[in-house]
Amino acid sequence: MIAAISGTRAPIRGTIANALHAVPRHLYVPSLGVALTHAGPKLIDRRRDPEAWWAAVYGPSAIVTQLDKGATDIRDVEGRYTSSNSAPGTVVDLLTLLDPDPGHRILEVGTGTGWTAALLSHLVGDAARVTSMEVDPAVGEQAAKALAAAGVHPHLIVGDGAAGWPAGTRYDRVHVTCAVHTVPYAWIEQCRPGAVIVTPYSPGFDTDHSLRLVVMPDGSAVGRFPGYASYMMMRSQGATPGAPDDGSGRRFTTAVDPRTITYAPAGAGLVMSALTGLRMRLDDEKRLFLVDPGDPGRWGAAGYEPDGEPWVYELGDRHLWEEVTNAYFAWVSRGEPGLDRFGMTVTSDGQQLWLDAPEATIGPRRRSAAA
Repeated sequence: MIAAISGTRAPIRGTIANALHAVPRHLYVPSLGVALTHAGPKLIDRRRDPEAWWAAVYGPSAIVTQLDKGATDIRDVEGRYTSSNSAPGTVVDLLTLLDPDPGHRILEVGTGTGWTAALLSHLVGDAARVTSMEVDPAVGEQAAKALAAAGVHPHLIVGDGAAGWPAGTRYDRVHVTCAVHTVPYAWIEQCRPGAVIVTPYSPGFDTDHSLRLVVMPDGSAVGRFPGYASYMMMRSQGATPGAPDDGSGRRFTTAVDPRTITYAPAGAGLVMSALTGLRMRLDDEKRLFLVDPGDPGRWGAAGYEPDGEPWVYELGDRHLWEEVTNAYFAWVSRGEPGLDRFGMTVTSDGQQLWLDAPEATIGPRRRSAAA
């Protein structure tokens, strides 16, 4: 059976549609939250405006449930999003890629509000087969209360999901609800051959993607990027801020408009990440920053001014702008391949990007971050 629900981007496999009906989202959304609507973030308050709260809960938007790791009151609305109840459409997309079946053993990284742990419990037919990990004790405690109140009892762990949970079992599926820049090999080690790992993947350049890996008998995992998925970063792999400017940097003009890099297509972002190992971010003035995550003292900024020449400022001995523009044009020279042509192989030695086939590697193998 194929079904469709409001807010999703594709037809839903019947078993997932059934799970959505069997596991009501409202049981896992707190009374206060911030709905990420097309019009911008909006506070929802079940007590003061129950109609708006219910509309948000059963609408298409993600609902932020924590700001700044709990340091900022959710009523303030503004802050760094550090936990949420994901958008239903994105949840359906990732569960469809995961394709869990009854009897599977599941490792979930990122319990969040507990909604997806409950959905997985329904899909495999036994909550005891689901192990869900949450790095934030306060978030984990709230999820445990919501799950218990709903009568759903997966195995809940408070800890860094990058290490997985080796005391559990050999898993058939790994469901990840936070973005990673490097795939922890621990997830692969803890899976049986043929297992599927689905995670949001952030190359560090603009667009984030979904990554679906299959564990191979030799202990590697191979897969592709079947779509887009924007999630909060895993806390142990969060952005590295650049070191303070000590005034020793160099400023120069550039013939390449910084917007060419900032808004490069998804395939270009993968290549730029693989070839340089850099990460990009934008500030409030839309200036592009490049940071070497291995050495925050090496960073660069680039800006576009309509009435002047594009400029670059670099700190440190590495020529970041030259590296990233060279990587961009390397992507162009390959015919500007799209996201669907790229894949990744992960081994105990790290992860390797490739184009069309695993033999056609791009850039050096990147070591996985330590858990």
